[in-house]
Amino acid sequence: MSVVKKLASQTAIYGVSSIVGRVFSYLLTPLYTRVFAAAQFGIVTGIFAYVSFLNVVFTYGMETTYFRFANRPGTDRRELYDRVLSLLLVSTAGLTAVLLLLAKPLLALLSIPPGNEQYGVWMALIIGFDALSAIPFARLRLENKARKFAAIKLANILATVALNVFFLLLCPAVASGKLLSGLQPLVATFYNPALGVGYVFISTLVASGFTLLLLWRELLDFRFRLNLEPLRPLLKYAYPLMFMGLAGMVNETLDRILLPIWLPEGFYPGQSSLTAAGIYGACYKLSIFMTLVIQAFRYAAEPFFFSQSEDKNSPATFALILKWFTLCCAVIFVGISLNVEDFGQLFLQRPEYRQGLVVVPILLLANLFLGVYYNLSVWFKLTDKTYYGTYIGVGGAVLTIALNFLLIPVLGYLGCAIATLAVYFMMAVLCWRLGERHFPVPYPALRLGLWLLGAAGLVALGWWVQPAGWWPRHVWHAGLTAAFLLALYVVERPRAAAIRPSAGRG
Repeated sequence: MSVVKKLASQTAIYGVSSIVGRVFSYLLTPLYTRVFAAAQFGIVTGIFAYVSFLNVVFTYGMETTYFRFANRPGTDRRELYDRVLSLLLVSTAGLTAVLLLLAKPLLALLSIPPGNEQYGVWMALIIGFDALSAIPFARLRLENKARKFAAIKLANILATVALNVFFLLLCPAVASGKLLSGLQPLVATFYNPALGVGYVFISTLVASGFTLLLLWRELLDFRFRLNLEPLRPLLKYAYPLMFMGLAGMVNETLDRILLPIWLPEGFYPGQSSLTAAGIYGACYKLSIFMTLVIQAFRYAAEPFFFSQSEDKNSPATFALILKWFTLCCAVIFVGISLNVEDFGQLFLQRPEYRQGLVVVPILLLANLFLGVYYNLSVWFKLTDKTYYGTYIGVGGAVLTIALNFLLIPVLGYLGCAIATLAVYFMMAVLCWRLGERHFPVPYPALRLGLWLLGAAGLVALGWWVQPAGWWPRHVWHAGLTAAFLLALYVVERPRAAAIRPSAGRG
C-alpha cells in the first residue's frame, strides 16, 4: 500500500468518528432551531465560540509538540507522555480556576442577561475536561489506535446527542403531560424548564466527563513527572504553536463573539444582536460538511506528515496529497452551495434562521482555504520553524479583527463571512509563498487555483440564475454540479491512473 493510500485509510477511520458522529450531532441543529428562538441560540453560539477559543489556551500546542518529540530518534515515548500529561494536569487545574473567576465578565461581553452565571461554570468545566483528554487522544493517534480513537470520539458525540434529546424533547414532553405522564413526579425532581439553553451545556459537560472515563487506561497509565528542566525544550517548541492556535481561533470564532458587540442597534429591523448571532451561528453549521473533511484529514495527516519527514520523496507526496484534498473539497463546495436552500429548509426549522443562508457558500469556500493552509503548514512544523506559523496566524488574527470591525457595521453577518474568507485565503497564500523558500514542495498551485476559480464561478452562476419552480431549479443545479464532476473526471483521470507521488507542478 502506498503512503497516500495509507493516509487515506487512516483518514477514513478517523472520519468515522468525525463524520458519522457529527452527522448525529448535526441532527441537533433542527432540534435547536425548533426549540430555541434565534436570540436563545445566540447564547449557545457565543459560549461555544469561547469554548473553542479557550481550548487552545488550555492545551497550548502540546499535542503537536508531543508528536514532534515522540518521533525524534532516541526519545523515550513513555517518559515523554508522563511529562506532557503531568504538565497539562497542573496547568488545567490552574486555568480552570482562573476561568471560573472570569466567567461573569466574559458572559457580559455576549450580552447574556445577569443571573445566568452557571453557564460560565459549565463552560469552564467543559474546557477543563476537554484539555485533560487531549494528550491521551494524541497518544492513541501516535500509536495508530485509530479505531479506539474513533470509538471514543463517537461515544462522546452519541452521549451529547442522547442527552440533548432527553433534556430538550423527552423531559418537556413528560413534564407537560404529553408523554408518559406517570413519570412526571420523577422528572420534576431533576428537570427545571427555566434552564432552557442551559441543558445544551449540561449535556456537553456530562459527555465530556464520560469521555474521560473511557480514556481511563491512558489517564492512569502514567507517572507524575514535573521536572521543569526536561520540559523547557517542549515548551519552547509549543509556545509558538499556542499563539498560532490562538490566532487560528480568533480567525475561526471571534466573528461570533464580535457580531453581537459591533452590530449597530436596529441593523436588522425587529431583531436583537443576539438574534443576529443566532442566525449566523445556525447558518455557520451548514458549512460543517467541509469542516468534517478537514477535521478527519487533520487527525490522520499530522502524525503521518511527521513520519514522512525523513523520506526523500516526501515533497512529492505532500504535493499529491494537497492536490486531491483540494479537489475533493471543491466538489463538496459546489454540491452544498448549489443546494443550500434545501439544506436550510431541512436543518433550520424556523424561517427566521434561513435569512442568513447567503453566508453558507462563502463560509464553505473559506473553510476550504483553511484546509489548504493546514496542508501547507507542514513545512514549518517539519523544519522546527513554528514561529512562522505564529506570524501567519497573528497576521490573520489582526486582519480578522480589522475586517470584522469594518464590515459588521456595514454588512452585518455577511461581513463576518467575507472577513473569514479573506483571512483564510491570505493565510494559505502566505504560507505557500514562505514554504517555497524554506521547504520547497512541487504544489500544483496554478492548476488548483484554476479549479477553485471554476468552482466559485459555477456557484455564482447557480445563485445568480435561479429558474422558477422547484424542478427547474434542481435540474439546473444538478446540471452545474455534474458539469464540474465531469470536467474533473476528464482532466484529472489520466493523472489518477496510479496513485503515487510524481514530481512536477502539473
